[in-house]
Amino acid sequence: MREAEHREGRNAYIYDADHIDSRDVFALFVNLPPAHSQPPTGGRGEMRVTRHADQDYVIRHYHRGGKLARVIRDRYLWNGLAVSRPWREWRLLAELYTHGLPVPRPLAARLTRRGVSYRADLATARLPADGSLAELLLRAPLAESVWQKIGRVIWDFHAYGVWHADLNAGNVVLTDNGARVWLLDFDKAKHRVLARPWQRANLERLKRSLDKVHRENPRMHFTPHEWHCLFSAYSKASNAN
Repeated sequence: MREAEHREGRNAYIYDADHIDSRDVFALFVNLPPAHSQPPTGGRGEMRVTRHADQDYVIRHYHRGGKLARVIRDRYLWNGLAVSRPWREWRLLAELYTHGLPVPRPLAARLTRRGVSYRADLATARLPADGSLAELLLRAPLAESVWQKIGRVIWDFHAYGVWHADLNAGNVVLTDNGARVWLLDFDKAKHRVLARPWQRANLERLKRSLDKVHRENPRMHFTPHEWHCLFSAYSKASNAN
């Protein structure tokens, strides 16, 4: 993966020059199909699917969350490219992907500046997903081995020193009939020195997310035993290192 940048008018792009060139990166973000207002496999904001070099890519438009989203839907304060949300997320994804951690391959990001604010989009490889953890648990129970795998994958990210800002049941995705576990949406994620308080808080955030989905959907297949399987696998991996 080879990082490159390109500017054209008010638009700036960061992209993998081993997979796309500056002429194609502009076209990637235009003439897109209608957006999905509710992403099918986690994340926040509008998502579109496009194709490049025989690969499907998901383009996510950055949206604010919380109360502020009602006022400033998709604009962010401009402080420079290096600290912008799409640049930070693209670079972190590129690092994690190169390191072999289970994240979607980043292709490109676009930032459009207007005065003191900007809007942005991120293109990553589309996973052939079975569904998000939240979606799958509404269909059927997951095997203990899958819960254990999720726990070990979360540990792998923590061991690498990566704090996921929004680890929830929509951002954990399974593929290959549960054989592989992936994490999505690394907006605002960052490196941290390994420490139990933030590791525990990350896990608790996921647990709260699962509990919330369960409260809203009583038919969801989630019990304390499943969480115990996840947590035990995480703890075992942690203690082995």
